[in-house]
Amino acid sequence: MIDHYRSLFTRYGWLEDSLCWTVVQPLVEEITVDDLLWRLNGGRDPEQRTMAYPTEEALYEDRPVLFVFKGEGTCAFLEYTYGYATPDHILTELSKESRVWMTTWHFNGGYPILCAADGKIRARMRDFIFADFTLEEGDPTILADFRTMLHSLDREDYSGKRSAAFAFIEATTSMSLEGEWLDVEDAPVIILDNPNA
Repeated sequence: MIDHYRSLFTRYGWLEDSLCWTVVQPLVEEITVDDLLWRLNGGRDPEQRTMAYPTEEALYEDRPVLFVFKGEGTCAFLEYTYGYATPDHILTELSKESRVWMTTWHFNGGYPILCAADGKIRARMRDFIFADFTLEEGDPTILADFRTMLHSLDREDYSGKRSAAFAFIEATTSMSLEGEWLDVEDAPVIILDNPNA
């Protein structure tokens, strides 16, 4: 599974520069994608738009642009323009009656992976890409398999560690990111308000 994402990051090099990957597993059927987007946008309906070439046009936006993907009992959001972590107060709102998994990075660093559930951050690992600076909080058992993946990689295999974050979330949620989802034209996107509002 790590090799799948390593190949994906090689093919789409911009993914290693900045992204935020959030996978939500609603625990009740009544929660819709629109409900999750409303929460993700701080309690406001986000803008929906079609972009002819989204991976290029998004670079000219001054707000986060998302692709939305639906899986079996899951919904995933890929923000690929800024890569800044979704604020905790939005993640905890998103996690009410749901489980949320998120990893993110951007050109200034900041490599967290976390799990939220029942309106709380349950586990978080910060700076997972740098072995000497990794910090963990919350329940250590939640990220135990991710820690095992990291320990199987060379200390300076940064691409492998990014790939491991996606592989771990996929193994936990069954939600993957596929390359053909990124080769799209005239695609619907979601544009969020200021994420820190």
